[in-house]
Amino acid sequence: MSDAPPGLGLLPGADAYHVPVLADAVRTLLAGATHVVDGTLGGGGHAALLLAAGHRVTAVDRDPAARAAAAERLDAALAAGRLRIVAATYDDIDAIVPAGAPVDGVLLDLGVSSRQLDDVGRGFSFRPGAPLDARMDPSADAPTAADLLNRADEDDLLTWFRDLGDEPQARRLAREVVRRRASRPFVTSDDFVGAIRAVRGPRSGPADFARLFQALRMVVNDEAGGLARALARWRDRLAPGGVLVVISYHSGEDRLVKHALRDWSIACTCPPRQPTCTCGGRAAGQVLTRKAVVAEPGEAGTNPRARSARLRAWRKAAA
Repeated sequence: MSDAPPGLGLLPGADAYHVPVLADAVRTLLAGATHVVDGTLGGGGHAALLLAAGHRVTAVDRDPAARAAAAERLDAALAAGRLRIVAATYDDIDAIVPAGAPVDGVLLDLGVSSRQLDDVGRGFSFRPGAPLDARMDPSADAPTAADLLNRADEDDLLTWFRDLGDEPQARRLAREVVRRRASRPFVTSDDFVGAIRAVRGPRSGPADFARLFQALRMVVNDEAGGLARALARWRDRLAPGGVLVVISYHSGEDRLVKHALRDWSIACTCPPRQPTCTCGGRAAGQVLTRKAVVAEPGEAGTNPRARSARLRAWRKAAA
């Protein structure tokens, strides 16, 4: 397969609210699949695309609002039995697909949907006055972004800001958060933006806020842990010849995917100094994307979410 997708073209199921990212690459890579799991339903754009291409789809989302909106949008496919929508996280494979049920295509489009970002009350954005929430499932009994900022120790904050937020002044920001919460708890986006500005100065702006709010969201929803678990589980559940496609928007997530797919494609996995091969010497599959697929200029210009998207794909070995 080419390392870059063809032109964007017309996208079945695309609407003004959610244009599926890297649609042509997704369509091409999963063309041979019969049953595709869309592990991140979101706005439903990819599910609509897959259904239009003739696939049977099981779509997954932990966000009840996303499930409800997609069910309304894709009601014809639901009624026809070509679409199932499951309330789960994409690493909870047993809840998504019964044991033994064949799956020959999996799509994981990571991150958040435009609908979630645009709903200020959900607390995903740094817009003024937004609550510090960021839970994918707002009914979940789980810490919010405010809870993390108000309770986490300085070392944990440092790790999150540095490793997930790519923040060069992570230690100073962690200390500033601890200092501020001693006199007043973090409640809204303005509180965290104020801490960021205090450390990075008046020239800090949306790009700084976006990556640090994203880091909080990733911790709130255990996104890195969920991705690591999901990759190995879907590798094992895929039918022989099945394809796994992952679209990431964060350098750490993309690196995790890249390394996992590469490791699965190595024929011998024995320790380097072991004198003889005992692993069987057969790769689990092959990488389909020599390097990450990225959006062409036309797509990146019309769909801002596509600018940071990185797609990688892998095919499981035939039986």
